[in-house]
Amino acid sequence: MTDPQIALMMLGIFIAFVFLGFPIAFTLMALGIAFGYYAYFDPSRMWRGYNRLTEDASWWDSTSLWIEGFYNNRIFDLFVNQTYTVISNEVLTAIPLFLFMGYIVERANIVDKLFGTLAIATRNIPGSMGVAALLTCALFATATGIVGAVVTLMGLLALPQMLKARYDHSFATGIICAGGTLGILIPPSIMLIVYAASSGVSIVRLYAAALLPGFTLVGLYLVYIIGRSILNPKLAPKPTREEMPEVPIGKLMLMLATSFFPLAFLIFAVLGSILFGLATPTEAASIGALGGMVLAVAYRAMTFQRLRESVYLTVRTTAMVCWLFVGSYTFSAVFSYLGGEHVIADFVMGLDLTPIQFLILAQVIIFLLGWPLEWSEIIIIFVPIFLPLLPLFGIDPLFFGVLVALNLQTSFLTPPMAMSAYYLKGIAPPQIKLTEIFSGVLPYCGMVVICMVLLYTFPAIVFSLPEAFYGPGR
Repeated sequence: MTDPQIALMMLGIFIAFVFLGFPIAFTLMALGIAFGYYAYFDPSRMWRGYNRLTEDASWWDSTSLWIEGFYNNRIFDLFVNQTYTVISNEVLTAIPLFLFMGYIVERANIVDKLFGTLAIATRNIPGSMGVAALLTCALFATATGIVGAVVTLMGLLALPQMLKARYDHSFATGIICAGGTLGILIPPSIMLIVYAASSGVSIVRLYAAALLPGFTLVGLYLVYIIGRSILNPKLAPKPTREEMPEVPIGKLMLMLATSFFPLAFLIFAVLGSILFGLATPTEAASIGALGGMVLAVAYRAMTFQRLRESVYLTVRTTAMVCWLFVGSYTFSAVFSYLGGEHVIADFVMGLDLTPIQFLILAQVIIFLLGWPLEWSEIIIIFVPIFLPLLPLFGIDPLFFGVLVALNLQTSFLTPPMAMSAYYLKGIAPPQIKLTEIFSGVLPYCGMVVICMVLLYTFPAIVFSLPEAFYGPGR
């Protein structure tokens, strides 16, 4: 077999192991080292230690020389260097800090007050409770960026209230599932940080590029919720005065000041400091983590138990991302060294695709990968396969990254592997059927497709803010 054929076999074995349920990070590292041992095999280098063996050498010396010869392969140097590269990556330092901010906010009882206040503030809008749930999801998802945490918490908090208000099951569950995935796209998104580290795109430009598409998607969701509520009021009955009494404007403003504005101010202060160049993403994330703790203390929700849980979850998630990077970097380096990258590039170029056709093909593949894989695995492992092809089609990696972030919304919503639906089903009342949740989320997949078409048609939605803030270029 030729080296490129071995590289493709390496990729095939990895995909097979993924579907068999093997831990992905350690599978990447194991395959990278195993195939790298072959790729970097150098007999002259390895026999250097064996040649020092003598007949009168002790057992210990002989064993040491045999071990030295076995490990005298450059794949082990590569693995150590890739580990150091990941640990010393300044962009990735922001991940644990943003995660910590999200986990602290999640446990500070801020979200329940936020949803209640927004439900009162929007009571005269058709589908008011659905609108309040989506806005709460959007703000909370922005703070934490962890889909499972947002969907689960909002399912426990907002879903019972919506069911009590006689909302249609599919309509109510679809809002929560769709709103819970928004943190993947809207800055300060953890996913965008990971993409920036994988692609070399400036994270501040990427944040600016994702803002308008994120707001556009939220706007489409709101139009759908309000429009469906107007066309079919039975889906979202208007609350009665007994269910939601009128609140004087002064009291409502006080409620907003104590529940909505503190969290919104924290998020936009963190994001604004990044966009306006007042702080690096890591510095802004530090401010966000500190601000989250201050909010938790102000809401009298800070306990040692909650702090310990937040730290533990932050360390666990950060370790997963970092080891995925180590495994992916090692795997990709060996795959490229064996010529696998060129085989894929030649194959794609042989299809004679236009840039639009290539973008559609890439997005379809990423969409399908979203069924068995988490977003982190897709961004770290598979997206780098497409990155070297972007210059060949004249596609800006900034634009590609925003499209991927939009696309991954659907990976959490589309059956049969719609993870947000399974998160919600796990904590929903027994009368909520999984088929009802699937039915509820499908229209939001249509909204995502519409948003992607808008970006294809009007690229200025992506490029206008980065160019206004930082000028043209990457």
